[in-house]
Amino acid sequence: MSDFRPRLKGNLKTAFQNLTKKESRILVIGDLHEPFCLDNYLDFCKSIYAKHNCNRVVMIGDVIDSHFSSYHETDPDGMGAGSELELAIKKLSKWYKAFPKADVTIGNHDRIVYRKGFSGGIPKRWLKPFNEVLETPKWNFIERIVIDGVQYVHGEGGTARTKAKNDMMSTVQGHTHTQAYTEWMVGQNFKIFGMQVGCGVDHEAYATAYARNYKKQAIGCGVVIGGKTAINELMEL
Repeated sequence: MSDFRPRLKGNLKTAFQNLTKKESRILVIGDLHEPFCLDNYLDFCKSIYAKHNCNRVVMIGDVIDSHFSSYHETDPDGMGAGSELELAIKKLSKWYKAFPKADVTIGNHDRIVYRKGFSGGIPKRWLKPFNEVLETPKWNFIERIVIDGVQYVHGEGGTARTKAKNDMMSTVQGHTHTQAYTEWMVGQNFKIFGMQVGCGVDHEAYATAYARNYKKQAIGCGVVIGGKTAINELMEL
């Protein structure tokens, strides 16, 4: 029996053409803070990747937490440096298996140990690259990346809407765990957007105790299509 290939028409045909159009379809994964990420956040991100037929991944930073080496108070009953890093690498291995190629914008928690090395007068040559330490050889760790005229940064410098206005450029970022939105700024000659993608952090973990009384975290991720369409996806909790 020959394969059955129904002919699409109308809205179904348009939807299929949009999903299969040759353009970048980027899944933007929020802050993980491994090993303190929600267990089901990975499955959620995989489902959104499939839902939008994504073909590229940007991880918006803070893939690890480094609570053991924080510049703030650390939990005396928490894991030590070696144990936390080992568990973070183990949990990141699942992300690496799901998304073996990804651009990772370096977050403030990612660089904590490097900052401590700098403060201790240790030259960069003595320090290993992120992907070597975290056993993610194909991940591309960068401070900032521009795709289709949209910049992706971690976001320590302020909100996405502010960064977009200041740079006059569409901007996607994380860092602020309580925000998930896309806001458009439209002028006479151009339009840009600022997107906060949310995060996947477990607010009940001891490493996030500092935020227990803050606004609830926005658990979600983002999708950017062709640099022109920006979508926030929030996870059902």
